[in-house]
Amino acid sequence: MSDASDSAPNGAGLALPISDLEARIEGFLTEHLARKSPETVGTYRRALREFTRFVASEHGRFRFRKADMERYKTYLKSERELSDVSISTYLTSVRRLCQYLVDVGLLADNPARGVKGNSRPASHSRSVLTMQEVETLLYALPFDSVLALRDRAFVYLMLGGGLSEIELVRADREDVRLTPSGHVLDVQGKGHTVKDRQVPLDDRVAAALLAYLAARGDVPSDAPLLASHGHRSAGERLNTRSVRTRIRRTMEDAGLRRPGLTPHSLTHTAALLWLNAGMSLDEVRARMRHGTLDTTMISLRQQGLLHKSPEELAVLLRDAG
Repeated sequence: MSDASDSAPNGAGLALPISDLEARIEGFLTEHLARKSPETVGTYRRALREFTRFVASEHGRFRFRKADMERYKTYLKSERELSDVSISTYLTSVRRLCQYLVDVGLLADNPARGVKGNSRPASHSRSVLTMQEVETLLYALPFDSVLALRDRAFVYLMLGGGLSEIELVRADREDVRLTPSGHVLDVQGKGHTVKDRQVPLDDRVAAALLAYLAARGDVPSDAPLLASHGHRSAGERLNTRSVRTRIRRTMEDAGLRRPGLTPHSLTHTAALLWLNAGMSLDEVRARMRHGTLDTTMISLRQQGLLHKSPEELAVLLRDAG
């Protein structure tokens, strides 16, 4: 394996055979990211797999210099035709890998530090639902089977609870609890390793979830909160792709089809619903589990914001329930 002597301050850079690069990447993933969640490690692994393919295509020309990093950025944009957000993610993974190589003594400095990703869009790439679309979706939700009740719970938990797909997938039956102030759900968010957040469930959100659980019957406390109901996979935990597929189908059945509208749009719409219901920005931030107001404000800068009074929203949720 190459050592620090391959790195020179005169710009010669560091040449790593592909086998050595793969070994260093594995060390970075298992050592540097040891305390990160499996999902986070998986994201880095996929991004660095693309980086390895690029280095291999360079046939020895890549030597961990700033010019090499700029060339990789051009490759991601011109040949791979990735979005600005994806390019930023891929470059972040390489930047942190290079810092790891600095830390272990293979590089004198980080050649990727000055190579920045493209600016993220000012507004969030995922659209939000208009008030009419919210009404259309809620009124179109069936409740004539346990499967329909589960999909209905998906929609209410995301649209009325601000929950993400990964939080729904990770939730167990025992995570929904009744407290003196109402029902709450303990969640493990993206990048977290434990269920360290509590999400309050409004009455109609809780009612949709409890209707599904009642129809499902008794299950072990550690069973998935929202399970598969397929013939061969009944009771098994769903993955995020399955959740997206079901929600997308539910939205399409309600006639909601337009560019920018995705299953995750439901989660972003929750912030706007709460704002229209009179919540403060601080409370919206807390309920969306954002570290700062920035992420919330991205959603709020969308065009065509929802405009309903608290009374109108209450009537909507009551009638749809």
